[in-house]
Amino acid sequence: MSELGDEAVEQLRALLRIDTTNPPGNETAAAEYMAGLLAAAGLAPTLIGETPDRKNVIARLEGSGEKAPLLLCAHLDVVPAEPESWTHPPFGGEIHDGYIWGRGAIDMKHMAVMSALVVARLKREGVKTVRDVIFAGVADEEAGCDHGSRWLVDNHPELVRAEYALGEAGGFSVRMNGRVIYPIQVAEKGAVWMKLRATGRPGHGSMPRENNAVARIGAAVAKLAATRLPQHRTAVVDRYLRAVAKAQPFPASALLPRMHHRAVANFLLKQIPDKGVAAAMAAVLSNTAVPTVLRGGGKTNVIPGFAEAWVDGRSLPGQSAADLVREIHDVIGHDVEIAVERDMPPVEIDPQSPLWDTMVAALKRHDPEGVPVPYLAPGFTDAKSWSRLGTRCYGFMPVRFPDDGTRFADLFHGHDERIPVEGLKWGVQVLYDVVRAFATDTAIAAGPPIADPPISA
Repeated sequence: MSELGDEAVEQLRALLRIDTTNPPGNETAAAEYMAGLLAAAGLAPTLIGETPDRKNVIARLEGSGEKAPLLLCAHLDVVPAEPESWTHPPFGGEIHDGYIWGRGAIDMKHMAVMSALVVARLKREGVKTVRDVIFAGVADEEAGCDHGSRWLVDNHPELVRAEYALGEAGGFSVRMNGRVIYPIQVAEKGAVWMKLRATGRPGHGSMPRENNAVARIGAAVAKLAATRLPQHRTAVVDRYLRAVAKAQPFPASALLPRMHHRAVANFLLKQIPDKGVAAAMAAVLSNTAVPTVLRGGGKTNVIPGFAEAWVDGRSLPGQSAADLVREIHDVIGHDVEIAVERDMPPVEIDPQSPLWDTMVAALKRHDPEGVPVPYLAPGFTDAKSWSRLGTRCYGFMPVRFPDDGTRFADLFHGHDERIPVEGLKWGVQVLYDVVRAFATDTAIAAGPPIADPPISA
């Protein structure tokens, strides 16, 4: 599959050079680029969107229809970057030190490229599939999916309806105590975006007052940021901890399955040397509420009558927005108002399925020592939308990282986002194996990766 891997590198570099920072998004240029790639393979991509500059690209490889479709999905928008804080330009697509650098390299233009190339190769090969394979490159995931997957599900469900979907965010390698773990996302937390509002007595800045709205919102935010909310035991996290524990030495093997006990969790979280892993672990044990925006007053010499903070809340499966609001009030008190501005409930599926078995077999074929595990993602993805159509969504965008200290979790929304060249090539091979096997209803046998077949002209 060296040819497929090399093409993935070049196509990703080109896609990274298209600035799709959201806001404003402007994903149409990226959607058009992906449409060209797909059309060159003989597919008939559709460009469609709510506005001319927020287009999505959809392409379908038609199968026999014996089984329901498989959707490969990726968002084309990216979060803002601060170029002055990057080692290499965030929209340069440059290769340095064995990595492709750029905003979206991990989140998640690499999956867009891998998925499109897999569908294109199957088309070129003339592979006969028992199910349609759909590619969807969508807009606006970083701001809540309104112009992308949500809009497609509401307005054109026939284009994206599928039995299963592969998307964000799993299949990447994580090293824990010398073992390589591959989390496969089978659930994701809900997103509860809130506005906190404190009121006080306005007045002149030269006259200190006890009832200062800015001070009150500041105190509430500081208390919230310093508090880990109560833990809640969930089946998906129990499965994850048990699976990880089997690959760990004692005493971690004995303690990990008991992390639903707060005291055990507090102890273990302090022992994990990788703080990114520790933060991700803590986030799946509790609801979370992170202050992200502050606003109060507009003039230095005027005490405002109110001050506000916006909080990014995430709720566990089985927990509601009301549950999270109640936990926040328990921390900050009831004299600060909390208004829920957006509520996207958690998504969870039973991990066991023929597609799960295929992903595990492919990972084992490409890394016999790796340990695939079911995983609850702390963030939200386009699965929020696809699941409304009854689609079973897995987070699976495989990448293998070298043992050089680079941590997958630190690259999401961070400075110097990048993806290993060899890890990308490895990932597109794994994804190809999974999609080809699942779409043709064949098993992945043990042994070396599927040989790179010739491509007809």
